[in-house]
Amino acid sequence: MTERARAEEGAGVWSGSWVAERLGVELAGDDTLTGLLGLALRRNPKRAHLLVSNVLGKHVPQSPSVVYGHGVALGRRVRDLLGAEAAESAVVLGYAETATGLGHSVADGLGPAPYLHSTRRPVTGVARAGGFEESHSHATSHLLLPENPALLAGDGPLVLVDDEFSTGNTVLNTVRALHERYPRRQYVVVALVDMRSPADAGRLEDFAREIGARVDLVTAASGTVRLPEGVLEKGQELVARYEARAAEPDWDGPVTEAPTPTSSGSVTHVDLRWPGGVPDGGRHGFTAAQRGRLESALPGMAERITEALPTDARRVLVLGFEELMYAPLRLAHALEQTADADVRYSTTTRSPVLAVDDPGYAIRTRLVFPAHDDPADGPGERYAYNVAGAGFDAVVAVVDSAADTPALHAPDGLLARLAAHVPHVLLAVVPSYVPHASERPPMLPEPLRGPDFSSYASDEVGWLLQDLSDTTLEAPTEEREEAIQSGGAHYAESLPVEYQPSEQYQELFHAALETSAARLARAVGAVTEIVLAERSPRPVLVSLARAGTPVGILMRRWARFRHGLDLPHYAVSIVRGRGIDANALRWLADRHDPADVVFVDGWTGKGAITRELAGALRDFEVSDGVTGFDPEIAVLADPGSCVRTYGTRDDFLIPSACLNSTVSGLISRTVLRADLVGPHDFHGAKFYRELAGSDLSPAFLDAVSARFPDVTDTVDAQAKELLSADRTPSWAGWAAVERICEEYGIHDVNLVKPGVGETTRVMLRRVPWKVLARAGAGADLDHVRLLAEQRGVPVEEVADLPYTCVGLIHPKYTRGATGADGKAVAL
Repeated sequence: MTERARAEEGAGVWSGSWVAERLGVELAGDDTLTGLLGLALRRNPKRAHLLVSNVLGKHVPQSPSVVYGHGVALGRRVRDLLGAEAAESAVVLGYAETATGLGHSVADGLGPAPYLHSTRRPVTGVARAGGFEESHSHATSHLLLPENPALLAGDGPLVLVDDEFSTGNTVLNTVRALHERYPRRQYVVVALVDMRSPADAGRLEDFAREIGARVDLVTAASGTVRLPEGVLEKGQELVARYEARAAEPDWDGPVTEAPTPTSSGSVTHVDLRWPGGVPDGGRHGFTAAQRGRLESALPGMAERITEALPTDARRVLVLGFEELMYAPLRLAHALEQTADADVRYSTTTRSPVLAVDDPGYAIRTRLVFPAHDDPADGPGERYAYNVAGAGFDAVVAVVDSAADTPALHAPDGLLARLAAHVPHVLLAVVPSYVPHASERPPMLPEPLRGPDFSSYASDEVGWLLQDLSDTTLEAPTEEREEAIQSGGAHYAESLPVEYQPSEQYQELFHAALETSAARLARAVGAVTEIVLAERSPRPVLVSLARAGTPVGILMRRWARFRHGLDLPHYAVSIVRGRGIDANALRWLADRHDPADVVFVDGWTGKGAITRELAGALRDFEVSDGVTGFDPEIAVLADPGSCVRTYGTRDDFLIPSACLNSTVSGLISRTVLRADLVGPHDFHGAKFYRELAGSDLSPAFLDAVSARFPDVTDTVDAQAKELLSADRTPSWAGWAAVERICEEYGIHDVNLVKPGVGETTRVMLRRVPWKVLARAGAGADLDHVRLLAEQRGVPVEEVADLPYTCVGLIHPKYTRGATGADGKAVAL
């Protein structure tokens, strides 16, 4: 079908009618909503329909003045909201990949505000200043990599920009993570459309009260999507039917009259003469001064593109590349003002969407090509929508230099796919901006060892920590909880008071140890055998302090008992939201092969530390250029199904979870606070020498290792079975936590602590709200029931709970709400 025929056919037809008619989906709201949005379909277990913006410049080619104008207009509204003085101190944060250009345009409209967008691309020489996860992802999907970390540390308003505001989960999770580290008084959420359901409408106000900050919302239009019953299943069936057609050979959507494919040799290169020192976008920050330099250079770059275009080109597409949206948008905008042509703008994308050639459907055609920027998450398909068959005389593909690879120029690459459908293809390469790596200190201190630091023998473990024993860091539990939940402090900036358990509670510990010692010995043996068989014949054990440290010592003892190995063992700090101690990694990389390092922990809950470690190691590889560290954690128990290397997936009581420092070598939790831990220091911890009379650390280790001879045969059989089994993580624990959050109205997964070990930590260190116990749970929960009774916390029996128990931290804590009755009860 020709472009004219397409235009005539589509005149006056809403690009969401095809989906609406077949699925009964309704788009209700502002009169402008259907002009802003169309509908399409994709294969997704949670939502089959997709809102497709007509003014974002992602899936639908649009006039660049329209795309840029919407962002700038939103920025001006934010400026009016904040006032000129507050706007001067604002920072704008956009979301990768869809809203990177929109966020940058909002920053332009706001004024001199610096801009940063999240990225999925780690960059050598830049350490992560933050990051956050999408709820459906098993890995950290968004990184914050500012060249100047102080960009996020100010106290002015933070403006967060996304293309749509639907459930609000992504934005609220971002604000919560950033507020924990960089608290502010005001946040502004900006989106093209507010599509919240009535159920989600009040969450923003509740969230603002929760963190004690003002949170405003600025959008161009608002409405909601009404979905009939069974729409998900019906949509999935519809997608499956049309994808079967798409699987036919050489299908790119039903495009006709396409020119014969042309080799990539026909591509014309355009030398933009990009201004030196100006970043390609906001991946590492973009300042007002850099914006001024870009503005001055844009007319000349647009002129060079015009000169390279065929003289008869009347319809031109400037095609950006995934996160690289702002640079091609501004080039297209400048070209639109100077060239004698109808200029449109869109970008390629990672998102797979079904294409249907119908005027009532938002995605008419689809080009498929392989990724060409060596993405961190591996190779995969990429897409350009509504380009084929759209009547373009020329396409100007704009990529950054990191993406100008052989894959881009390959016979099945983007340039060849474009040349198959457009007579003239131009390539303009913007140099990828790479910030300078910071300098590293040449020397780091040697590990701390007992008896000077910890009650463990000097050969059992070396602590890659600094000794903060003489520093007062403890705060009452209620005070810490209020500060943590209000965003006034990070949990790693202080320590809970080391409560001494009652005589009754200590008796429970000894009884539990006696009952479970053999079971622990079997798990220790099994996980150690898996490590030796699959990871390294002489591994370097690196336990995550402090819960992982007793486990690392026991694994080291098993390796000596069973194989005569004398394995190195160290303990390092990892902090949720801030990553693993990078200086400890540098020390390890200087002295050992990173490929031999095996990280060790006690157990998994929902898998937060598993994800934290994976993200931190990716950042370290980028910042230091050191490869080989394996993020796979070895644990005794994996009830959350988060790892492959474990001794068991049963959720049972590991007695070391019952106590604090008195079963962990008298060492505190690790501490990360800017005034105590400098950029070239190890994280800190305290050695509680004064608790030596209550220390059970050696007794715990000896009780378990004494059972090694009794369990050897069982361990051999168990390890053999595990090594031949499919141990792929299912992340069932994370799914369970999400269900519990929904059922109990908790909007922060960090307040849900699954498993016996995590529930015990809640009872000892946090302000518990209630305990969920699996119906019929036995002696493994005796100590939890005792703690719950002492603190006035209800224990609720739940059927079909994947864990033995789950601890819920008080979700709206104010001081005094320690237990169910609101009274703070000391242990």
